[in-house]
Amino acid sequence: MTETAVPPLTLVSGPEEVLVERAIGRVVSAAKASGAEVIRIEAAGYEPGSLVLHASPSLFGGTTCIVVRGLHESSDELQVDLLSLLAVPLEDVSLVVAHGGGMKGKKVIDTLKKHHAHVIDCPAIKSDRDKSDFVMKEFSRARRRITSEGVRALVEAVGKDVRELAAACAQLVADTEGTVDDAMVDRYHGGKVEATGFRVADAAIAGQAGEALRLLRHAIATGVDPVPIVAVLASQLRQLVRVGSAGRGSSAQVAKTLGLAPWQVDRARRAVGHWTGEGLAVAVQAVAAADFEVKGGGRDPVYAVERAILTITRARAAH
Repeated sequence: MTETAVPPLTLVSGPEEVLVERAIGRVVSAAKASGAEVIRIEAAGYEPGSLVLHASPSLFGGTTCIVVRGLHESSDELQVDLLSLLAVPLEDVSLVVAHGGGMKGKKVIDTLKKHHAHVIDCPAIKSDRDKSDFVMKEFSRARRRITSEGVRALVEAVGKDVRELAAACAQLVADTEGTVDDAMVDRYHGGKVEATGFRVADAAIAGQAGEALRLLRHAIATGVDPVPIVAVLASQLRQLVRVGSAGRGSSAQVAKTLGLAPWQVDRARRAVGHWTGEGLAVAVQAVAAADFEVKGGGRDPVYAVERAILTITRARAAH
């Protein structure tokens, strides 16, 4: 789709809200640029007949772009009205329909595709591999470069929420120059809870008990809750187990199989060589016990995390 060309029918398919909003935004911007009036309809609270009313030719001429959101949550009335609208050629009307997934509204989707609608896919961004790819595309779209270490640091720092990840990419593009690396990311986002948890986990898994405890105590002193730190410890140990069990193959192949990013496979492979299976089992059990204690099962959550860190570093050193 060019900046000014608006397809008569557009299907925005998928659950990732950030991508959905962008896709609709591009079509709406093109419609407005061509002089069209934009009508937005939400599936929730739809009034039967209003879609057909908006699509009717205006006495004053002009074109209309109708955006229907939430087809996957729509009433039967909205689906019936959409099918009625699609049964006849649309004059001076472009239709954009967003569907977040599931079977509801499938007949409308099939009809849109049968009429050769322009389809924009917005798949869910869930795994760290997906998030890493998303970051790379964000920087490529902005014609900027980010190192693999920068991608890793950004996903670890703000990767919990895709909207926040997109905002972080935009901030780095706007506020920095040249290639973005992990040092730049740390300067802007190193104080986030997730980033703190990963630093603690990295030190513990590397057997650096003193550094891991120092980072933990600093985090606690600045108000970080022990729960997410334990969650990151558990996640990192699980990655070691999964990558260690994955066998040979390129980082890209293993990453695709496990749903990880290649840099995660590389990091886990560097670390797992210093561990035995027995040591990993001890570390995993220690973190599981800490998880129980920090979630209310113990009286001193901080001490529980410290004990887990010491157990992890000893388990590695026993190799």
